[in-house]
Amino acid sequence: MKKLLILAALAATASAQPALADPAPRTILVQHADLDLQTATGAKALQHRVWRAVVEVCGTTSDFDVAGQNDIRQCRRDTLEAASTMTNQVIAGTMRSEPVRVASARN
Repeated sequence: MKKLLILAALAATASAQPALADPAPRTILVQHADLDLQTATGAKALQHRVWRAVVEVCGTTSDFDVAGQNDIRQCRRDTLEAASTMTNQVIAGTMRSEPVRVASARN
């Protein structure tokens, strides 16, 4: 009886979670109008916001999923590289009015 209850609980938990759900957003706009990008502190704050957006769009996976962890790391590298170009332009002043668009490099 105990085994039956455990199996029923596991089946209910497994069926409650969507199979193809992807909770990570694919694009985030990083606002920076409140930062003084002429200072090192402002530029560093923008870079930190961009990094947090990269982490969010690439998502997470279980610590036990080695392949998934590798995919996340690669996504973060690729996404940060793509976002860094725009971030550097914003800091340099060529695109000051535009928010930095951080879009996942994953398919």
